Amino acid sequence: MADLTVIILTKNEEKNIEKCIRSLQDLPKRIVLIDSYSTDSTAELARSLGAEVVEHPFESHAAQFNWALENICLDTEWIMRLDADEELLPELVAELNERLSALPETVTGMILRRRVYFLGRWLKHGGKYPELLLRVFRRGHGRSEMRQMDEHLVVLDGECVTSKHDFLDNNQKSLEWWIAKHNWYSNKEVLDCLGQEDDGSVDGGASSGQARAKRVIKKHGYYKLPRFFRAHLYFIYRYYFRLGFLDGKEGKIYTFLQAYWYRFLVDAKLYECEKLGIAPDKQQDLKN
Repeated sequence: MADLTVIILTKNEEKNIEKCIRSLQDLPKRIVLIDSYSTDSTAELARSLGAEVVEHPFESHAAQFNWALENICLDTEWIMRLDADEELLPELVAELNERLSALPETVTGMILRRRVYFLGRWLKHGGKYPELLLRVFRRGHGRSEMRQMDEHLVVLDGECVTSKHDFLDNNQKSLEWWIAKHNWYSNKEVLDCLGQEDDGSVDGGASSGQARAKRVIKKHGYYKLPRFFRAHLYFIYRYYFRLGFLDGKEGKIYTFLQAYWYRFLVDAKLYECEKLGIAPDKQQDLKN
């Protein structure tokens, strides 16, 4: 068992939380849910599986995680952030149990490899695999950037290593929920694009190189392209140039919705704000 606390942010995750916690078997000393007052059986399920549940009002994912770092009396050497729809492969559990205690003091973070599943299919193409995300860090050496959109964990000093094995993003909720979630995210991205949210990046903090590159490309590449037309280019790039079509019907649905639902919707809302002189309200938690 690793000297590790896993922090999971939740709101109505009864369809996902059991498989998430069960995937952590024999890994952490402690599992803590920071729950935004779920109205389903999330908390009960988590407690029955040995996790602690702490309720706290939702402001943003970044604020929720940083609040946990400051308020739940952490005493383990390592901290992991995990979403309720994510789970660790047994090979990654074994790797973390073996490697964390053996890493030199100069290493303060570990970047994990994520597989994304959509409608039950692993998306191996379209630029979706592997997603490299900093998710494990030494206590006192990391935190979340205070951003409303595309927030990353960062380590404030030291070096990062990358895992050899994967964890999964495998949400069990419906496509209707997925669409509602991306409508919610689109408001956050519009506020970010309009410059109404603080940047929130941590000066000098290190995350994965992939995460930094994606942020630069989006800010200085994608958003410099013509509005609406860029969503079309996004689909062509992901589906054809990055071979998203090799992921079958699921890959086509995912890439189409990412481009012509989410990306086009962001542009439509930006156009609405410009034409009518309005801005979306700051986002609260997702009502699901």
